Amino acid sequence: MAKEQIQVLNALDTAKTQWYHFTAIIVSGMGFFTDAYDLFCISLVTKLLGRIYYHVDGAAQPGSLPPNVSAAVNGVAFVGTLSGQLFFGWLGDKMGRKKVYGMTLMLMVLASIASGLSFASDAKTVMTTLCFFRFWLGFGIGGDYPLSATIMSEYSNKKTRGAFIAAVFAMQGFGILAGGMFAIIVSSVFMAKYDVPSYEVDPLGSTVPQADYLWRIILMVGALPAALTYYWRQKMPETARYTALVAKNMEKAAADMSKVMQLEIQAEPKKEDEQKSYGLFSKEFTNRHGLHLLGTTSTWFLLDIAFYSQNLFQKDIFSAIGWIPPAKTMNALEEVFRIARAQTLIALCSTVPGYWFTVAFIDIIGRFTIQLMGFFFMTVFMFALAIPYDHWTLKENRIGFVVIYSLTFFFANFGPNATTFVVPAEIFPARFRSTCHGISSASGKLGAIVGSFGFLYLAQNKDPSKTDAGYPAGIGVKNSLMVLGVVNVLGFIFTFLVPESMGRSLEEISGEQEEEVQPTEA
Repeated sequence: MAKEQIQVLNALDTAKTQWYHFTAIIVSGMGFFTDAYDLFCISLVTKLLGRIYYHVDGAAQPGSLPPNVSAAVNGVAFVGTLSGQLFFGWLGDKMGRKKVYGMTLMLMVLASIASGLSFASDAKTVMTTLCFFRFWLGFGIGGDYPLSATIMSEYSNKKTRGAFIAAVFAMQGFGILAGGMFAIIVSSVFMAKYDVPSYEVDPLGSTVPQADYLWRIILMVGALPAALTYYWRQKMPETARYTALVAKNMEKAAADMSKVMQLEIQAEPKKEDEQKSYGLFSKEFTNRHGLHLLGTTSTWFLLDIAFYSQNLFQKDIFSAIGWIPPAKTMNALEEVFRIARAQTLIALCSTVPGYWFTVAFIDIIGRFTIQLMGFFFMTVFMFALAIPYDHWTLKENRIGFVVIYSLTFFFANFGPNATTFVVPAEIFPARFRSTCHGISSASGKLGAIVGSFGFLYLAQNKDPSKTDAGYPAGIGVKNSLMVLGVVNVLGFIFTFLVPESMGRSLEEISGEQEEEVQPTEA
């Protein structure tokens, strides 16, 4: 059975790029599009939430979320995502990719709608219910990571597999872009309807009561793309690799592939194989894949610390180049518009191109090279920002700071931000693939939590009188940038634990081919 089974899967590996590949990219990718929209749209409306629910009469500045509330609103989805990655990753190997895929999608749709319906009018209740639903939204999004990557890797041919998985991940860029563009459109409509003075002219009148609908609309629209792809996800058959290698149903694998590829594939008769099988926590797994798992978890963890710390500097950068003027000179609607416009420009100029450079080159120069190159340039640019930091703070040098800052994140996306997603979907055996990708991506989310919140405190001014309201003194931005440079150096080093998977079949990379063949030969 073993060799015949590999021949069945060989049909997938050697298939020419066909329409079903693009269908799989769109169906898997729309999940990622929704993930990015839902995760990043909260940053568009946090200032607005502060103005609506934390307004203080007579204050010189508009209301803002207290540090603990801001951390909860922004961080609770990350905690949910981390939990979902571990749980649904494991479930995807137990129940099959297709079944679990539908569950994660429905959870995302319901939680998106519910987070916009966070009820009551007092700040505490609204924030509590918002956090509750954002946790479950994150939980659904978490399941999308291992399942999207695994399904795409198992559907792909070996020649263009890297580009296909990277294309699914690149839909994240479009999700961020869509979030920004939708917020621009909706806030423009509100601004046209309500002529509102700035905060310094009329503190109370600068936030119209209807602004409460604005953030709810932006959050709830995230349910739409997920709901639209649910039907297509349910129509996709289970991946042949799961059916053949994990569920051991060769007839069904052959029948499913025949339908998808529009090609006659014979199902070989069942034979009882004494296949040696080992578990995830076995010594055999540790010997074969322990270092690989350490490589994928550590590099994703380190990358996300650097990647998610970018939020520290965005507000300074946007203010420095005049994209976002001081808060008191704007009304609540204009502030949403300007923040959305700034995030959209960043996504357009640095985030989206970086993803698609990876798609273009990953099957030409390989995952390993792109990841090393990405960490290398991120290190160079982080130190280029950190060492002459005082030079960059001068007004005339601010544009240079923005250019180098943008290059750092271009090379994150044309680098480890994409490859850390691709590689865990390729190098582990089918029965552990979804679980190991879930563990790797959860490690990344742990890094995101450290990057977003650890550095928020770390980067505060050393002088307690100059810190942001409610924060203790930290080590300053310059020293924080130095620490991030060191984090990227570590990412570069740990990349050497990860094997190159370009151009080989999944069974060959993961060692399943030898596993399957050995018993027959014996």
